[in-house]
Amino acid sequence: MKIAYFDCFSGISGDMILGALIDAGLTPENLTRIISELNLRDCRIEIEKTKKGSISATRVNIIVPPKERKSPATFLNLLDSLDLPLPQKEKSKNIFLSIARAEAQIHRENIEDLHLHELGSLDTLIDIVGAVIGIHQMGIKKIYASPVNLGRGIVDTAHGLLPVPAPATLEILKGAPVYSGEVEAELTTPTGAAILMGFSPVFGPIPCMKIEKIGYGAGQKELPFPNLLRIIIGKEKSQFNEDWVILLETNIDDMNPEFYEYIIDSLFKCGALDVFLTPVQMKKNRPGIMLSVICQEEKQDKLLETIFKETTTLGVRVSRIKRRVIERKIQKFTTSLGEIKVKVSMLNDKIVNLSPEYEDCKQIALEKKLPLKEVYERIKKEVSSKLHEPFQ
Repeated sequence: MKIAYFDCFSGISGDMILGALIDAGLTPENLTRIISELNLRDCRIEIEKTKKGSISATRVNIIVPPKERKSPATFLNLLDSLDLPLPQKEKSKNIFLSIARAEAQIHRENIEDLHLHELGSLDTLIDIVGAVIGIHQMGIKKIYASPVNLGRGIVDTAHGLLPVPAPATLEILKGAPVYSGEVEAELTTPTGAAILMGFSPVFGPIPCMKIEKIGYGAGQKELPFPNLLRIIIGKEKSQFNEDWVILLETNIDDMNPEFYEYIIDSLFKCGALDVFLTPVQMKKNRPGIMLSVICQEEKQDKLLETIFKETTTLGVRVSRIKRRVIERKIQKFTTSLGEIKVKVSMLNDKIVNLSPEYEDCKQIALEKKLPLKEVYERIKKEVSSKLHEPFQ
């Protein structure tokens, strides 16, 4: 799997991301195509080679009309008009909305009434869409990142003087490891933070990988160290996929156990990756149940809300855990019993498990009046034969 590591030792911004991608081999036509499709006649992109310290890098400058600002609704309409595959369009929208939501939260405004000021400029849109297209066209499937250098001090904005990091930047980077060095400068922008977080990066040291390309995107500042974003692109060497998830746990001893079926179903509908129950012995030797929920970080608030509304608990333990998973995908197969979905699990490019979907097998068993076990084993055998991988 092709991965990329964003080395944010000097922060991260939208133009630095574009510069790093182009420096690593992305063709600049991807950016000019965005301007052409949106008919932005007064916009242009300047791409130049430069040096930061002794390191050669690529600088991207997006020139837009200085007084032209767009509302969130206008931005979304512009994104809708682009000729992009739906996943790239949705990814771009989600990244933009993360900025809008952060600004709305800070200024206590509705998104519809929000004045984006600097972030309402067209260069924000080009930064976001250009990065999404670039990461896709470079074949990058997963992003890793270093802790993010935020900078420190005061920055002059359309909202007046604000502390560094800007409030919107901090809001977007919730859950990410960050730090602030001694340099008085804004090193990480809301746009850079939103693009990074929009790809659900795994933070930490450089992962085990076979390096293929390296790119340096130049920032606009002159600092005691090179103002660069470094991107390292290569193939992941680990046989496992690795990510971080949230574990929510709570112990319950005073609730009708009949409620658990409904609660578990509700949690899965809210985006839980897994939900399970464990018998526990609680205070005063009362038997209880530990409810455990595994989820992606962005789903935890909705799931916490569901737990507090639907159970009798007064508190939930929250922890961030690393997991390693093998590649798996759901595929449809035509069998002698009909079309059915099968989960195919892969390890080192070899199939290690086949799991016919239970609901599909159940439906076939009821319709054909066959034992469920027979349906399951028959489908598994037929699919295994199609894939030339025998399973016991």
